[in-house]
Amino acid sequence: MLAATLSRSVVSRRIATHSARCLASKTSPPKSPAKDTLPPPPAPTGPSTPSSSSVPSLDFSPLVEEDEGPRERTGARSSKNSLSSIERRRRMLARGAFAVFLVGAGVQTWLMGREWEEWELKEKRMKIEDAPSTRWGRTRARITSMFDFFTEPLWPELLPGPHPSIPQKPYTLLVSIDDLLVTSTWDRQHGWRTAKRPGVDYFIAYLSQFYEVVIFTTQYNYTAAPIVDKLDPYQFFISYRLYRDACRSVQGEPVKDLSYLNRDLSKVVVLDAHAEHVSAQPENAIIMPKWTGDPKDRGLIAMIPFLESIGIFHPPDVRPILEAYHGKDIPIEYAKKEAEMKQKHVEEWQSGRKGLSTNSFTLSSLFGGGGQSSPIPPTYLEQKRREAQLQYQEEMAYIRANKDNFERMLKEEQEAMEREMRGGTVWSAMQAMVTGAPPPKDPPAPGSASAPVAAGATPPAQPSTA
Repeated sequence: MLAATLSRSVVSRRIATHSARCLASKTSPPKSPAKDTLPPPPAPTGPSTPSSSSVPSLDFSPLVEEDEGPRERTGARSSKNSLSSIERRRRMLARGAFAVFLVGAGVQTWLMGREWEEWELKEKRMKIEDAPSTRWGRTRARITSMFDFFTEPLWPELLPGPHPSIPQKPYTLLVSIDDLLVTSTWDRQHGWRTAKRPGVDYFIAYLSQFYEVVIFTTQYNYTAAPIVDKLDPYQFFISYRLYRDACRSVQGEPVKDLSYLNRDLSKVVVLDAHAEHVSAQPENAIIMPKWTGDPKDRGLIAMIPFLESIGIFHPPDVRPILEAYHGKDIPIEYAKKEAEMKQKHVEEWQSGRKGLSTNSFTLSSLFGGGGQSSPIPPTYLEQKRREAQLQYQEEMAYIRANKDNFERMLKEEQEAMEREMRGGTVWSAMQAMVTGAPPPKDPPAPGSASAPVAAGATPPAQPSTA
């Protein structure tokens, strides 16, 4: 009886011990045993002890993996550095395109070394003896000309050729407006203001009888065009206008290259206040002092007699004349030359007058009357100058008499341009491209310059030309 009781108590104690171990294994993770410690011996089992398979054990380390031994290669290719079929196709296309580009560049380079053609020499303004004669020289010249868009004028010929039905002035006068015809000042009260040089209107109108007057400025169109419109509002005296896009670019500075002008340089005179702007052809240039806004300045008017004499005497080449006055005060030096010519003319007339008086018989000498001295006849220069002045006065009188008509025509032209800008649409432009006909325009206003003249009406007169 006592032995049975003791055995039941021992079994109950072991069951309680195992239950406590199970509860501890659920609340805290098992700890791996130390490397230097030996695992505890297994619990003794007896006939009355439960099997170890039915009791959870903590005598193992979950972090320790079994040795799997050396891995064997299967021969399969890794996909880490492999390319898909689309990527391989892209690479092939890229390589093919690059090869085609290299072949095309080589063929084009070889073709650039061909012989010069006539239109190329004309466009580059070169003679066959001055052009590169080797294949490499021709190739290099053609390659460098591809970048001329950024340094050369937009047009190979800046001015149109002479029209066969319109009389052409024999000489061309290029006039700058920067610090020569006008000057601009700025202050806090008025901002930017532009003032005209004294005598600029007379200078342009009078010399337009002898020269094809062209405004050539380094300013851009949007800043210079309003100034030119004020100088010649009715477009009577200024033939053409050239702006910054007609200049060459030399180290970032604009240069007026007259070789693009489409005019004979022996008949071209350039009037400028900046020597660096005419460095391409200094033999054709007259450099004048800059005008700083002095209202009593007479420098522009003082240049008229010299320029007028060139238009009157028609020299075959103006460059030797300009070279003779290089570095001198042209108005003063020319006034001396003209005074010498006048004195020589007077002396020749007086010598001829003396010979005529000694060998001639007059009616006044027969009756004892004293002969009256005749006035000295004018020189050829003075005669032509007087004719040009009368022509200028007639033109000014015509403009004053028809000023209202010119103002109305100018206003109508501006309004027509505004209507075209407002009425222009993408649809009308596409219609004009498809049909080939210009878009319809509004009928001209009655009495305008473009309106038809009624029967029996007299059209407005046109200004006379020299």
